[in-house]
Amino acid sequence: MDLHGILDIAMFLSLIIVLMMGYPVAFTLAGVALAFGLLGMAMGVFQPSYFAAFPQRVFGTMGNATLTAVPLFVLMGVILERSRIAEDLLTTMGDLFGRFRGGLLYSTTLVGALLAASTGVVGATVVTMGLLALPAMLARGYDVKIATGSIAASGTLGQIIPPSIVLILLGDVIGNANQRAQIEMGKSGGEGVSVGDLFAGAIIPGLVLVGLYLLYQVFIAWSQPKAAPAAGGDYPKLSRVVRALLAPLLLILAVLGSILAGIATATEGAAVGAAGAAMLAGHRIEQDAGRPHSLLIRVILAGAAALALLVALRLLVDIPNLGGKSGFLGQLILIVSVGLSLLAGIAVVAGLWALHQAKSLGPALKSTADINAMVFTILIGAALFTLVFRGLGGDDWVKSMLEAVPGGLTGALLFTFAIMFILGFFLDFIEICFVVVPLVAVPLIVMGADPIWMAVMMAMVLQTSFLTPPFGFALFYLRGVAPPEVKTLDIYRGVIPFIGLQLLAVAIIWFIPSLATWLPNLLYR
Repeated sequence: MDLHGILDIAMFLSLIIVLMMGYPVAFTLAGVALAFGLLGMAMGVFQPSYFAAFPQRVFGTMGNATLTAVPLFVLMGVILERSRIAEDLLTTMGDLFGRFRGGLLYSTTLVGALLAASTGVVGATVVTMGLLALPAMLARGYDVKIATGSIAASGTLGQIIPPSIVLILLGDVIGNANQRAQIEMGKSGGEGVSVGDLFAGAIIPGLVLVGLYLLYQVFIAWSQPKAAPAAGGDYPKLSRVVRALLAPLLLILAVLGSILAGIATATEGAAVGAAGAAMLAGHRIEQDAGRPHSLLIRVILAGAAALALLVALRLLVDIPNLGGKSGFLGQLILIVSVGLSLLAGIAVVAGLWALHQAKSLGPALKSTADINAMVFTILIGAALFTLVFRGLGGDDWVKSMLEAVPGGLTGALLFTFAIMFILGFFLDFIEICFVVVPLVAVPLIVMGADPIWMAVMMAMVLQTSFLTPPFGFALFYLRGVAPPEVKTLDIYRGVIPFIGLQLLAVAIIWFIPSLATWLPNLLYR
């Protein structure tokens, strides 16, 4: 092995060791990269021109239109959390299923799926369900392990069910890797991979995972009645169920519907989601304050109707391409579209004003800024790390390693997924997504892997990083809000069956890849 190979391996191992010691991720990535870059320059095996390319890489990252969806989706999730829409949904579904054995488990999973499809923010979902559902389950005699495991697992559904932050980040990484792989294979005109492709590809696997969770909970409820008893109580009124479900379902329809229908990119869909969340939150705040007929409510309802009409109009007419030669009808459509957009914008301002009056807007914006600062700082550090790693010849090392794995493409994919699963015990999904995936994606695509299927599989494997002890984030979130009588070991034991179910879902998608590729091919190919 030459000096390049030794430095590559030492660089990657040093990164893992320093991260496991607890140092900040972004600065560890950048620090290790700088150290090995300077060491490589001193040994004459690293060109300083790679450092000169780093500022351009940073500006390219900050100007990336796809990644703009991240802060918008985070803002959407935080606003919905602050408006107590999730709380209302959870209590209503709990009452709806409470009279069945294991009913609170089913409601937790279904609410987790709905919140995943309307917010995509794991921490908020786990904390909300931990504060509301866990005490209710424990008070009714539910086994602490199945209760905590269900809450932690259901809260992580936001990692795979769109709109997912993981899928957005993977969409950018896999899209770039696919372009490089096409160039290497001499197919520069090949089809690209977008975030919309991954959103479409992840819907059915996400539903498969929800189905596995529910089947397991039904099995527990009927094989161990004392572990998941019926909670009793009266069924909620139909009007209450509709009121609780309407908000998240409308948001899901607006965001995912616009993206999957091809009338909006992921970033544009995120903007629709953030605007819709502001309207829904403002409406909820005014309703809870006893002002159902206030001016703000009327403006928000008018704006919501305008937004719905605008989306419907966009389905029928290609508004962005209506030019000056489109005739009277085209000009009229443009004028109507502008008017609807203005009305929707005014409604968003009204919703934000209601949030401000409730003293929720400032904390929501601060939480959004904190999360996005973390994500993009890590992204910049990862950009420097991958730049130095490639400058030291790391791409060739990774490619030769994957090609050397027995079994060809199948062996290389199994090896990659196994490494990602193991790293998930110790590292966060963002670190794995930004550091590991860019290194392995190009060789795997060149070897013949379908980029959409591979990205969905990676997202499902990365989801386990939120549940695997000892550093699973969902476990930390739940531990922070769980009652003192709930032991950490109970939480760890509770998630083990759900980790097994996630791996079973991964196996199902492995053997039936069309579950991840059928819908994207139907919609976009």
